[in-house]
Amino acid sequence: MAKRLNLMSRDDFAALSLHQKNDYLQAVTRQVALAREDAFVPLDKDSLSRIRRFYSRRSMADLRLEEMSDDGPKSALTRLAAAIRSDEVTQVIRHELPPQKELLRQAPPDEAQLSFFVPSIHDAPIKDDFNLMDIAPFALSKTTGEGVIRYELKDSIITVEGGAEVGLATAYDYDIVINMISHLAEATRLYRVEESKGLRPSLPPRTYRPAASEILRFCRRELGGQQYLDLERALDRLQATRIKITNLTGDKGSRRETEAFPLIGRYKVVSRTKTDRIDLVEIEIPNWVYQGVVKTKGTPSILTLNPDYFLITRPIAKFIYRLARKAAGQSTAKYSINELHKRSGSKLPRHKFKQAIEEIVGSVTPLSDYDLELVAGEAGPLLVMSRREEQGAKTA
Repeated sequence: MAKRLNLMSRDDFAALSLHQKNDYLQAVTRQVALAREDAFVPLDKDSLSRIRRFYSRRSMADLRLEEMSDDGPKSALTRLAAAIRSDEVTQVIRHELPPQKELLRQAPPDEAQLSFFVPSIHDAPIKDDFNLMDIAPFALSKTTGEGVIRYELKDSIITVEGGAEVGLATAYDYDIVINMISHLAEATRLYRVEESKGLRPSLPPRTYRPAASEILRFCRRELGGQQYLDLERALDRLQATRIKITNLTGDKGSRRETEAFPLIGRYKVVSRTKTDRIDLVEIEIPNWVYQGVVKTKGTPSILTLNPDYFLITRPIAKFIYRLARKAAGQSTAKYSINELHKRSGSKLPRHKFKQAIEEIVGSVTPLSDYDLELVAGEAGPLLVMSRREEQGAKTA
């Protein structure tokens, strides 16, 4: 659910006096808090200075978030900037805390027996020491998210930025990326087989041309008309969403290298049905995916996901499964609630996020492959993710 802010133009804002600018920005902050059903906390002098610079150019760099040590004001400022940039505020709490208790929806009634593996692109590293499975590269919303998520990790800073008009890709949009990398991984496997026979096959193409129905079936969705409309909107968000990674080295966190890339490259609708429904599409596979799967040295570093991943109903649970698959693997991993909140990009307050985790742990439907348990830790609750032994044969 989104609410337009109807913001003042940049030119009109520039014409205001300093006092008028500050009053206006405080009013916008109050409006955003009201839309989010949050308590209004006035901006302090430092935050006002940062948001004034941002308002004029809409560049996240103007916020200078790396100079802020307090996570609370930093997070609030990031959310405010995202709302200003998109000129709307989304009530993500209703998306992140839906009323349902079960984690998995029913598979489509006409679904054929599934026999595919689902390798995930998140483990094809962009850099040797980095892996996107440690964070959520999508908004934890069922519709769309505001424009920016920022992760500050020990060895890197990651920014996930959506398009100004379409917003961030969602966890459900990201299923299409999994479909794309699975296709590429299979094409690469066949290429290696032919190469091992002494043949000279062509490398897998840089474009993927699936029928819309193939994508929907792979992602275990029904083939209704609304699904096709949602698919086209998802492609818009995926193409507009970019990941920017700054790797940090040295004791003082000096910047080493920065790289930015889209979740998918260019796409086009090749054909439509007689009812103007999306039919055949063409998706350009971005270089960071292609290099990690096809041109990597040795075995491509991709992980296999359980096909039931597509049936998970809650975006936070999708994030937890991906993290468990990467961190726990065949054994066990544990994270504090605070660390999970940080890595998820969730817009929920910490106590609401903790409530969401508790509901996932206590769900009548267990998470695929992993048992979840909350235990006491020195600094607060810890989520323990343990591989379920009887399903161990499903991993690659």
